[in-house]
Amino acid sequence: MKKLILTSAGLLFFLSAQCVSEEPLANEGLRGLYVRSIEQVLRLAPEETDIGTAALIVSEQWSDIVAGRRYQGRLDEMALEIRRRVEEKGIKAKYKIVGEINEYLFEELGFRSVERADEADDLFLHSVMDRKRGYCLSLSILYLAIGERLGLALYGVVVPGHFFVRYDDGGVRFNIEATSKGGTASDEHYIEKFKVPQDERNSIYMTNLDKLQSLGCFFNNLGNVYHDVGDIEMAMRALERAVEINPWLAESRLNLGNIYLEKGRADDAINEYRAAIGINSADAKVHSNLGNAYLRKGWLSDAVLEYSQAIRLEPNFVDAYRNIAMAYSRQGLFGQAKSALQEAIELEPGNASLYGELGEVYSQSGDCENAISLYRKALRMNGELAEAYCGLGRCYVRGDETDDGIKAYKKALAINPKQAEALVGLGNAYFGKKQFDKAIEYYERAAEIRGDDATIYYNIGAGYSNKGQYDKAVSAYNKSVGIDPMMGDAHQGLAYAYYNLKQFEPALEHIEKARALGADVDEKLVEAIGRGL
Repeated sequence: MKKLILTSAGLLFFLSAQCVSEEPLANEGLRGLYVRSIEQVLRLAPEETDIGTAALIVSEQWSDIVAGRRYQGRLDEMALEIRRRVEEKGIKAKYKIVGEINEYLFEELGFRSVERADEADDLFLHSVMDRKRGYCLSLSILYLAIGERLGLALYGVVVPGHFFVRYDDGGVRFNIEATSKGGTASDEHYIEKFKVPQDERNSIYMTNLDKLQSLGCFFNNLGNVYHDVGDIEMAMRALERAVEINPWLAESRLNLGNIYLEKGRADDAINEYRAAIGINSADAKVHSNLGNAYLRKGWLSDAVLEYSQAIRLEPNFVDAYRNIAMAYSRQGLFGQAKSALQEAIELEPGNASLYGELGEVYSQSGDCENAISLYRKALRMNGELAEAYCGLGRCYVRGDETDDGIKAYKKALAINPKQAEALVGLGNAYFGKKQFDKAIEYYERAAEIRGDDATIYYNIGAGYSNKGQYDKAVSAYNKSVGIDPMMGDAHQGLAYAYYNLKQFEPALEHIEKARALGADVDEKLVEAIGRGL
């Protein structure tokens, strides 16, 4: 074996490196280094949390092929290399170590920021380390993980729609922008650029976050990632954790509200949106989404107020104009609805969908001539608008051009085979032509998509009743009243079907329910049922 011969300079370097490698990192001994689940992380005190380990546990949950401990080792190696350089240069002031982190991460290793947080891999710490790219939050988590290993007074800071790092040891304080190679920016820059609310109570914006609070921001983004891949349950779980950790972060409240609304939990969504407005009342998107929740509840006047506030805050908010038009239409205020959509069209004249939506307002107001013109204009701009074809179909059928209506509905289904409105429209068109088998076929396809729609089952029952298949009619009508017990016409349909099956007692029961619910009861049917008893 060859003898290793070192020069005096080489010996000095070897001893220095050996000394650095043997000295423990600042996070050694933290309980957070040894946890194995997010539940264990959340039971830790903030000062016992290791933010790098926690972020890697989330990576392991996202992808079971990730070995978090291996990435922990890589974080340690990065921190040790920075510390070696600091000691080699004789840097004593801790705040100056930030410059070494910046040079190592961004200049030497080439970490860079992405403009848009569109890819899931740009959030998770393991993939950020592998790909050397991320966005504001994920690069900041990497920065904080290295900082905690070096014993630096680094904190996460959140503002609406952005996250950055701050050095603050009580004497020296400055902000660090991970998306700008660790550059600095003043508090005033962030306050102005990101419209940080200044007069709201209990806000955590612009404050030094502890490590658990920074993880709360991470869970907010994690919820959005799960939502983007269609895992609503995991999205809700992540966002509920985000809100539990940071109840005063408006973004988490907004995103959780969106999940609740998507799951049909409108009341819970309203609570989250109202909480978000209490934190940041100047966020137009929250007001618009609260309007959506009110619309779902049928609180049309309240919805209009929220959409109006969204437009006041953001006059170019096209979706708010579209939504307020919908609320006006449901109130029968078609003039206001048209004006709102015309405002939206002025903002986005190339948006074909807006012309289709304006056509819908004309259709609802009974003006099919103008509606058809607008639907056709929308389709000339974009031939893939299934909704516009549905609108055409409805207008054609209403104008006794049933065959043209059927063609339009079928074009809608060619674009979107699960367009429930087109399926119901075709069912209605064939029903009107007394082609009950085809009508039932399309109604049943619609029911597979909208299984909670009582009207569709009523239509199926009517189709079977017209075919004389009363047992099947009873089954469909019962599904209808099971969903909506207050549907008087369905009770009358049941009465007629039971009468024809010679089951006179249930026939009487349902005809009486139909009368009590205000349905236009067929008195001849009542008499016939009475004779049968």
